[in-house]
Amino acid sequence: MHPDFLVIGAGVAGMRAAIELAEAGTVLVVAKDSLRESSSEYAQGGIAVALGDDDEIQLHEQDTMAAGDGLCDRAAVRTLVEEGPAAVQELIEWGAAFDREGGRLAFTREGAHSRNRVLHAHGDSTGREIARTLYRKAASLPNVAFRSFATIDELLLDEGVCGAVLEEPIRARAVLLATGGLGRLYLHTTNPDVATGDGVAMAYRAGAEISDIEFVQFHPTALAMEGAPNFLISEALRGEGARLKNAQGGRFTDELAPRDVVARAIVNVMRREETAHVFLDISQRGEAFVRERFPRIFETCLRYGINLGRDAVPVAPAAHYAMGGVRTDLKGRTSIRGLFAAGEVACTGVHGANRLASNSLLEGVVFGKRAGRAMREAGAVPEARSAEGAGREPAPHDAVPRLMWDYCGIDRDAAGLQRACAEFESLQATVPLLIARCALARQESRGAHFRGDFPQKRAEFARHSIVLKDTSVTFS
Repeated sequence: MHPDFLVIGAGVAGMRAAIELAEAGTVLVVAKDSLRESSSEYAQGGIAVALGDDDEIQLHEQDTMAAGDGLCDRAAVRTLVEEGPAAVQELIEWGAAFDREGGRLAFTREGAHSRNRVLHAHGDSTGREIARTLYRKAASLPNVAFRSFATIDELLLDEGVCGAVLEEPIRARAVLLATGGLGRLYLHTTNPDVATGDGVAMAYRAGAEISDIEFVQFHPTALAMEGAPNFLISEALRGEGARLKNAQGGRFTDELAPRDVVARAIVNVMRREETAHVFLDISQRGEAFVRERFPRIFETCLRYGINLGRDAVPVAPAAHYAMGGVRTDLKGRTSIRGLFAAGEVACTGVHGANRLASNSLLEGVVFGKRAGRAMREAGAVPEARSAEGAGREPAPHDAVPRLMWDYCGIDRDAAGLQRACAEFESLQATVPLLIARCALARQESRGAHFRGDFPQKRAEFARHSIVLKDTSVTFS
């Protein structure tokens, strides 16, 4: 229980960091659920990387910057796209089986990409394949140990972070938060049950800086059928020619526009036509193609009576990804010495106001490795001594998801956000309150953050929001 390094979270970022750390000491990876239950596991579309013959790293950088709507940190983006190709080649060397055509890697296109640069595996199970590859590699290393179904929700502070509480205090040279996203705070989400914002809550209570937490991406196309889960209908379908249609069968938007644009277009149609969904139609490609290219999605839809080779599938937006989180530098270091963060829980500024499709898995492997490398420089495991706990988060109240969807969703305004702040404060809901407070402070519309009362982008807000415990929101 006193490893050299503690990794909280077993998704792509956590596993990649654990692999990097194993040469420098003992590593304990703690998972809230099973080792296979993470947002990484559900990432269908693919991993974006400039490896195609007609692609360039500079083009990937430009597309990422454009999608981020003026808020991307250019150094972070450059790090992602420049180190991405080697990170993916490393996955291939470790056994990741990406789909191929004629022996060559097969690339597809997704929204806001100027080239076909999205690698996929088993059609629509890319995250699962990458997670499997990294777990197998980590499990082969003698210094890496795992604990599943173990919840850590308290960090210990002693001249910086030196550990956490899991049944008993754990001391470590460095702690990595790789806890994933927060989509489960919303009524409708594509995220697994474990994605409740634990890492952001822990870091905030410990005194770390939280940045850009108001930017929550809503995936435009989740399965929208009564009695069915909000299963992700990958953007890759639109990359392969699927069309969005209203109830009358008419197209109403550019299906390959950035996600925030497509999501708002769908919501506008739903409101105008007073419906609970629109339709996504890829039937023109035929059943054989759809079944082979998207086997997981095809079988899931078939379970609910939809044959994608013949039928249009009802879809609606759902909370999908957090662009903001625990503020870090490009080595995963937070504002608290000894505490690191990587993956969706972290905010490097790489995604800006709106993440480019399929950059999330790439972020996990690139910045997970970088955080692991930086953690190796930490000192010795602290001696046993008293430490101050960061405090525990109360269990989420049943009212939170509806409040989040109604007031911190795709469309926001001051009245709704003020009500949300009051409600979340009374419920002691840390992360929802942070989202509402930062969304209220950002008096503009940018990327995934849309304010009906401030519908335009404003130059004075081309900065990152920062919030610390017991302080007001600032912009830097």
